[in-house]
Amino acid sequence: MIVYGVFASPSKCFDVDLLSQFKNMQQNPKHIDDLVSRFTGRVEIVPDFKPRSTIKHVVFDFDGTISLIREGWPDVMLPMFEELLPFLEGDSPESVRAMLFDDIMTLNGKQTIYQMIRFCERLKERGGIPEDPIYYKREYLRRLESRINDRLEGLRSGMELPDKFLLHGVLSLLNQLELCGLNLYLASGTDEQYVKREADLLGVSKYFGDHIYGALDDYKSFSKKKIIGRILKDNAVSGDSLLVFGDGYVEIENGKDVGGLAVAVASDEANNGSGNFDEWKRQRLLGVGADIVIADYRDASVLLEIIEGK
Repeated sequence: MIVYGVFASPSKCFDVDLLSQFKNMQQNPKHIDDLVSRFTGRVEIVPDFKPRSTIKHVVFDFDGTISLIREGWPDVMLPMFEELLPFLEGDSPESVRAMLFDDIMTLNGKQTIYQMIRFCERLKERGGIPEDPIYYKREYLRRLESRINDRLEGLRSGMELPDKFLLHGVLSLLNQLELCGLNLYLASGTDEQYVKREADLLGVSKYFGDHIYGALDDYKSFSKKKIIGRILKDNAVSGDSLLVFGDGYVEIENGKDVGGLAVAVASDEANNGSGNFDEWKRQRLLGVGADIVIADYRDASVLLEIIEGK
């Protein structure tokens, strides 16, 4: 079934019969197992999930949610932190690594600078004298650019196709949302200049137009919470008009805080298309209130139908 009516206003996308069916579903919601059985890939739907017909604004995270250009970034940040962190008596490499990994992933979705601020706190705890957090951010970005440079060059030259670095099925989802005339926004913790560069290389900028946002040098002037607040204020709408997709806790939590619907993307970035959950992401994102958890977008049409209430 082709989805044209997802989320838009009743006057545009619904006829009377569909609205009646939708209301009946709200009064008599399907069993969660019945909803899950409609998917071909892995999905988790919380027991109190309720469909919505009011969605008009959709916010996406970028890295790990749409783009895989930066796949493996923790394998750059974590070794850098391990290299620079003083050891204390009683430390083991395994315990330090686990602590640092938890710090990194707990802040996944926020601007990179916050992971550096947390690392500086760890340095102070161990008697170190840290540099300014921006110093560590620049060093991390230098190392990350070295890791992903071949990917970027491959995309620029045409030797690599964008599909290789797009999360499985995402173009189908974006196309369906665009057909409904929804307002799409991209909000990333990655620096804005890199988000725009990589969105262009992947051919997804067209879906978001001027609504592409990323981290700024003045990091306090940007946050996903501020972007979401601005969307609601500028459009004079409430949170029930908002849908959020992301693989970081920040966008999921921010969306839920204003009453939005949140789809967690527990993507296994290293094995794109496997359909498997990253279990750390899954547990973390359910913990901050995600309504639905998916591994990728292979079931985009079914997902949108269920959110709509079909």
